[in-house]
Amino acid sequence: MIRYILNKLFYGLLTLFGVVTVIFFLFNILPGDPARMMLDQREDAEQLANIRKKYGFDQPVATQYLYYLNDLSPVSVHSNNPENYTFLKSDKYTFAELFSIGNKTMVIKYPYLRTSFQMNDKNVSEVIAETLPNTAILAISAITIAIIIGIFFGILSALYKDTFFDRFIAVISTLGMSVPSFFSAILFAWLFGFVWHKYTDLNMTGSLYEVDDFGEHITIQWKNLILPAIVLGIRPLAVVIQLTRNSLLEVLNQDYIRTAKAKGLSTFKIIKSHALKNALNPVVTAVSGWFASLLAGAVFVEYIFNWNGLGKEIVNALNTLDLPVIMGSVLIIATMFIVINILVDILYGVLDPRIRIK
Repeated sequence: MIRYILNKLFYGLLTLFGVVTVIFFLFNILPGDPARMMLDQREDAEQLANIRKKYGFDQPVATQYLYYLNDLSPVSVHSNNPENYTFLKSDKYTFAELFSIGNKTMVIKYPYLRTSFQMNDKNVSEVIAETLPNTAILAISAITIAIIIGIFFGILSALYKDTFFDRFIAVISTLGMSVPSFFSAILFAWLFGFVWHKYTDLNMTGSLYEVDDFGEHITIQWKNLILPAIVLGIRPLAVVIQLTRNSLLEVLNQDYIRTAKAKGLSTFKIIKSHALKNALNPVVTAVSGWFASLLAGAVFVEYIFNWNGLGKEIVNALNTLDLPVIMGSVLIIATMFIVINILVDILYGVLDPRIRIK
């Protein structure tokens, strides 16, 4: 089992290294000077030179890549020269200094995602820390809606197989999987937040936290979570319904289910005690993958509903070419994908020893 876990961790780290490499070179081959992006219209030759030296933009691309890896690595080497980009600073990102060789010091630190071009040198990690919890709340709410409603209607669809109800649910599920999230977001915002606002009391846009006109009091607006959570949960809901239905139908044809029926057990008891727990295995697999997808797929939904999450922050950063925020956000999302997949693989390895042999 330990070998299986170490193998998964190794391939996870290898994948993460590939993601870091792709992210760096993808955004560093873009036309434009990062130093000019930071200074906007205020630049002069001296300021540009100082910015390029401060952030290492005056170095070759290969050297900048090594700087980027050094910034992200929890164990990294820093210079003791204040004029060098890797100058060691005694800040909150550094845990401890290990040892020094010449003017170089090896330290243990938090991964450094650099600073925003457009937010007065605000650390990207702080930007993500402020927005990621809102995205996580939205994703958890969406997947919860998908699980509860999806399993319920999946069971009903299996019990009433080939009836009008089953066909109706199948059509709705197909539409749910086919309609793009941004279109659903616009439609739901217009219908429930504008046309039927007097009945629903829901807003077209709004985030979880709202500040009053004086900027003094922050209130939680749970109702603003309803529409974006439903829209974000539509596609996984459709998948859960179909997976539950098909898996349950397969389980209900097993011999032990027929034996339970022969003993006179009610349909409810058979579903609850025997069939459902075995039918949910593919649903668990789908849900684990969809949760990671929701964290990334919330971009358009957050932007349309003006939900202050990581997705909206990525769109704003793209509009202003704030490359460190874009790179850091994409890297965090990719890391969560990898971590969730590793945890799911390890969980299956624990539950089914046959998987560890493969």
